Amino acid sequence: MKTVTAPADLQPHTEYRSVDLSGTDVEELPPGLSVRFGLNLSNCVHLQRLPDGLRAGSLDLSGCTALERLPEGLSTSFLDLSRCMQLEEWPATGELSVGRLRMRDCIGFRTLPPWLGTVSQLDLAGCVGIRELPGDLEVTSWIDVGGTRLTGLPASLRGDGGRGVGLRWRGVTIDERIAFRPEEITAAECLAEPNAELRRVKMERIGFDRLIEEADAKVLDTDTDPGGERRLLRVELEDDEPLVVVAVRCPSTGGRYVLRVPPKTKTCRQAIAWTAGFDNPNDYAPLVET
Repeated sequence: MKTVTAPADLQPHTEYRSVDLSGTDVEELPPGLSVRFGLNLSNCVHLQRLPDGLRAGSLDLSGCTALERLPEGLSTSFLDLSRCMQLEEWPATGELSVGRLRMRDCIGFRTLPPWLGTVSQLDLAGCVGIRELPGDLEVTSWIDVGGTRLTGLPASLRGDGGRGVGLRWRGVTIDERIAFRPEEITAAECLAEPNAELRRVKMERIGFDRLIEEADAKVLDTDTDPGGERRLLRVELEDDEPLVVVAVRCPSTGGRYVLRVPPKTKTCRQAIAWTAGFDNPNDYAPLVET
């Protein structure tokens, strides 16, 4: 067995020690491929298909943005699908157990694979389509639920009467209250949180809108646009850069939006220009604002 680093060196129905094709222009792999250790296909943006029955100790498909389906009979212990945004469905058969499933920003998935075994780590950060987890799911270490639509954990993970699974929010360790009951978090609690990373998570969970309302934010600037009054607001944060947001109303729907902007922003116009991609507000001159 050998290590392969070029697509042309792969042969059908062959077992390799490891294969590293990360960042190459490979579009497909030969049938019958088996890799004992690592198969690295990260950032292969032209990869369109994988052979059924693919086996690999670990499989890294992160950044494979053209991949539309996973192979039937896939077998691996460590699977990374991060940013594979075309994927929507799992194959009917497969095997993944013992190791880790990482599917950050996989916005197309609504469920987890029915054949998922007991895994150590499950990273669902950014999976906005995930609303619930299987009732028999078993994770021995932690789950990252950041940005999902989960409202709770199944009994198999709660550890009632014992230790449940660890929870993370985009890498930051949290508890069930922060994950699933953000209505219990107050602005005062956010501002008093000494850990800067955890403070950012709490702020995200309660939302900038409620934060500035409860925190008595300082008004830096006001003006008007077709939607009405705009306000630039600032909240001081201990041991961190201040939170500066612009509050606007959509002229079409009347909906209120609070957008975070760079802390050195001085005016509402400068803030709106920055959200539109302009560093110089003088370059931002829309004919119509909607």
